[in-house]
Amino acid sequence: MPTVAQSQSSTEADWVSRFADEVIAESERRAPGKPVVVASGLSPSGPIHLGNLREVMTPHLVADEIRRRGHQVRHLISWDDYDRYRKVPAGVPGVDESWAEHIGKPLTSVPAPAGSAYPNWAEHFKAAMTAALDELGVEYDGISQTEQYTAGAYREQILHAMRHRADIDAVLDRYRTKKDPAAAGKGKKPQQQKKVDDAELEAEAGSGAASEDDGSGGSAGYFPYKPYCGNCEKDLTTVTSYDDETTELNYTCVACGFAETVRLSEFNRGKLVWKVDWPMRWAHEGVIFEPSGVDHSSPGSSFVVGGQIVREVFDGVQPIGPMYAFVGISGMAKMSSSKGGVPTPADALKIMEAPLLRWLYARRRPNQSFKIAFDQEIQRLYDEWDSLARKVAEGSVLPADAAAYARAIGTAAGELPRTPRPLPYRTLASVVDITAGHDEQTLRILSDLDPENPLTSLDEARPRLDRAENWITSQVPAEARTVVRDEPDKELLGSLDEQGRRSLQLLLDGLESHWSLDGLTTLVYGVPKILAGLEPDAKPTPELKTAQRSFFALLYRLLVSRDTGPRLPTLLLAVGAERVRKLLGA
Repeated sequence: MPTVAQSQSSTEADWVSRFADEVIAESERRAPGKPVVVASGLSPSGPIHLGNLREVMTPHLVADEIRRRGHQVRHLISWDDYDRYRKVPAGVPGVDESWAEHIGKPLTSVPAPAGSAYPNWAEHFKAAMTAALDELGVEYDGISQTEQYTAGAYREQILHAMRHRADIDAVLDRYRTKKDPAAAGKGKKPQQQKKVDDAELEAEAGSGAASEDDGSGGSAGYFPYKPYCGNCEKDLTTVTSYDDETTELNYTCVACGFAETVRLSEFNRGKLVWKVDWPMRWAHEGVIFEPSGVDHSSPGSSFVVGGQIVREVFDGVQPIGPMYAFVGISGMAKMSSSKGGVPTPADALKIMEAPLLRWLYARRRPNQSFKIAFDQEIQRLYDEWDSLARKVAEGSVLPADAAAYARAIGTAAGELPRTPRPLPYRTLASVVDITAGHDEQTLRILSDLDPENPLTSLDEARPRLDRAENWITSQVPAEARTVVRDEPDKELLGSLDEQGRRSLQLLLDGLESHWSLDGLTTLVYGVPKILAGLEPDAKPTPELKTAQRSFFALLYRLLVSRDTGPRLPTLLLAVGAERVRKLLGA
């Protein structure tokens, strides 16, 4: 496998190398002699989609480049499984509106969807992502925030935040803009009234405040800590008093009316609110590099506010890292999604090999949006990928493209599994479409693609063959599948003029001598040229292209009763010479 260093003569267009340079230098400045720490955060609140994967792949690629250079590096993935359950996601199998009764509980206290083999909601959705990361070759240290909080790992940080709650409130107040003009006549300051209103609205709605809530506020003031209720387990609680000396904390639950007095120095059933929790972890874990989504870049967002809180409250430094852009989806079939229409890395890995999916994230700078194809575009994408592989083998590729390719096919630990004989994806898709996945038929056709070097086992074409078959069965509607005719279309054959009949005869006469993918390609494009009095290798003209399209449409109608279909050379191989002769009226 070519190393990134060998593939790269210039880092100008290679975003991974540039960030690796910055991260190594920053780590040596902040924590010399210690492993470089990069981080990602994932919330298993539902299906973890392909946009979330960028949160992982961006630091993974940088961390892997740092490892390739011989440095020690830790990629932390924080599973935010102690976050509150906010809403019942639509379309998740085994989940109905009865799950609404769990809104406000930690994700690890919510039952898994019906029929799941996992103990709770968080573990159910973590499992699919964990399997996908393993297939993608992502090396990481997973951290369960449920385990961290309930074990008291952040106790000192929580007590510190509570002692500095006024400082945190002051930072947050710089970005608060919603004031209640009616509050002035109620004896409360506008901002104080806003905090009370937020808590009341949260309790009434039963679904919590916004995902980046400021914290618990009421008549006792602001607190950056939310206890989970000791009775109903929900976080619809309000801190009514707190003593810094004794750490005695009183809270009430608006949901069930439960009230409790606890000592925060011994209490492990609650967490810091997100805008405080995130910067606390930056300081606690010594994070050097962590990307954030564009939704975290606006004034008052968690990343912007966190940068001030980590510095002013936790005496830490905000990580460096880019804001990453949106990852779109091209044409995922609704019928194929078992996860409420949200495509996940597991969905993508069913129809494409891991190196290709890695490449999509490696070749684009984090601030560039891109789409992941679930429709016909995946065939063009695979053509582009195979073309890149050929250029790498020939040594004719640009340095940055070679680096992206090297990062896609393997990591510092070694190469990822690949298909021994990577036949064109579009060809494989056409063959399994026509054969309906029949192994014996599929092997016969694939062996005919290159008679001089025939395929001897389908395993040589796997796993790409399996991915193409999954794409056909899950993403191509039944009405778009290819069905070869059983009997000749006698009516159409009988209506052909002399030129039409001659074109079919020329094709049939050349079948035996052209029976390979390349040979049949030459034949089907050459027949209209011969009819026009040209040599088979003549360059196409506009008139010739029109004649070719008409000839192709005729063949499709006679073979599959449609005007279009799989590429004709592949279709002819799949149908077989004997059946082609029968359907073309030989």
